[in-house]
Amino acid sequence: MQIKVLGSAAGGGFPQWNCNCENCRGLREGKINASPRTQSSIAVSDDGKNWVLCNVSPDVCHQLRVSPELNTPDVLRGTGIGSIILTDSQIDHCAGLLNLREGCPHHVWCTPEVHDDLTTGFPVFTMLSHWNGGLIHHPVEPLDAFTTLVCPGMRFTAIPLLSNAPPYSAYRDRPLPGHNVALFIEDTARGVGLLYAPGLGEPDETIMPWLRRADCLLIDGTLWRDNELANAGVGKNTGKDMGHLALAEERGLAALLATLPARRKILIHINNTNPILNEDSPERQSLNDAGIEVSWDGMVIEL
Repeated sequence: MQIKVLGSAAGGGFPQWNCNCENCRGLREGKINASPRTQSSIAVSDDGKNWVLCNVSPDVCHQLRVSPELNTPDVLRGTGIGSIILTDSQIDHCAGLLNLREGCPHHVWCTPEVHDDLTTGFPVFTMLSHWNGGLIHHPVEPLDAFTTLVCPGMRFTAIPLLSNAPPYSAYRDRPLPGHNVALFIEDTARGVGLLYAPGLGEPDETIMPWLRRADCLLIDGTLWRDNELANAGVGKNTGKDMGHLALAEERGLAALLATLPARRKILIHINNTNPILNEDSPERQSLNDAGIEVSWDGMVIEL
């Protein structure tokens, strides 16, 4: 199984277009050791030719331009992307569907709750119905394994997460289990598994067995501290408000990762304010010492 990180940043990317926090200004002025990042998305494949896109970033067109393995140069118009899975209905994970309208119809797997958000508050399914059949919804039931139209050697399971619904959703601050899921992606031939969880708010008894089972974790690294946005002077929401478990709290993500047996532990969906983006920061060094990796745009993982 091959996993390509198309985008590794949280919403807004890095540097964020309207932000002059220490990280964003430092990157623009060349004063910190860091790399630009687009918004979070990955692609997975069992043969290197056919791909399943997991979340569709607003930056998807740029991501595809720099990922020739997802293109099909032998046809006049086409793509190696044969299926799409959404883990939630957050803007940074689904707005890119609008940019893929020229390639409709697209087969999209998501929970009924995500589909409801994307036909009401942010009606992407409705809008794209006007483009060659639009988006074809395949319902996903949490904890029921499923396969997609391509990559038959991979089996997917959606695991409910304690997180939050998008600000536009009628279920903001009172999400249902299907509003946020992680994906356990298993290579059935090799018996190895990846847990992709870009929106982990709080570990519970549902997700913990899957966290322990995964050979590789590609997991939410949004914030270093829960009150990071306020400390940086760029916002009021805490990580908990947004549905993200901060890394460095007493019972934060770094402490959780230290207890898990996965061979690789990799962070994704990293906010522009997070000090780990500076590769020379003490926070980044502490992750290195703990064996926790930070993903980057274009990173390839093989299991």
